Amino acid sequence: MSERLTNVCDMARQEQVLQLEPPHELKFRGPFTDVVTATLKLGNPTDRNVCFKVKTTAPRRYCVRPNSGIIDAGTSINVSVMLQPFDYDPNEKSKHKFMVQSVLAPYDMTDMEGVWKEAKPEELMDSKLRCAFELPLENDKTPELSSLPKSASSSLDDGEVKKITEECKRLQMEVQRLREENKQIREDDGLRKRKVTSMVSSPHSSSSQAMTKEEGLSTRVLALCVLFFVIGVIIGKLVL
Repeated sequence: MSERLTNVCDMARQEQVLQLEPPHELKFRGPFTDVVTATLKLGNPTDRNVCFKVKTTAPRRYCVRPNSGIIDAGTSINVSVMLQPFDYDPNEKSKHKFMVQSVLAPYDMTDMEGVWKEAKPEELMDSKLRCAFELPLENDKTPELSSLPKSASSSLDDGEVKKITEECKRLQMEVQRLREENKQIREDDGLRKRKVTSMVSSPHSSSSQAMTKEEGLSTRVLALCVLFFVIGVIIGKLVL
């Protein structure tokens, strides 16, 4: 009986009017030590405005922006789905799912929350997506923005592409600045070490030279003393 009611409800429910890209699966590519973002494009090919909501079975693991809103007729919107950092286990399959729920916006709509509260079950449309996690291959390199495939770049607005490009340039300049600072620090450190070494070795050499001079002077004095002693002995013998 319950299965029959479920089938009747499914038949009564409207087919999703929004076009989802990707349509069935959101892929998140690691490493997962930082936030990983997947983009979901929602297109509205109809001549009516459409209200939408994005829900997930794991709300603590994801941040969705925007998670609700209105898509004007004949337009589209990009939804950023941000997976929070976690300890990835390749043997564990992801059971996370997303659902995009939508309803046609009334012509006289003033309150979107009121639309959802007053919407009848048969007026609601939904699409479900599963999540997939994958790690990049070791020989994979992070692609430059200019080398992204058209399918990836086309899902981004011109403004977003410009922001990403500017951010990449800023990061490259920051890396170059840090390299120069690191080089300067190394040079300063080497110069400082050489100065310390010269300062340490200079007193030692001076003291060594002083000791050598003192030793030489003592030797000459001793030699003169011996010479005088010998001369005194010889003179004494001659006198006797």
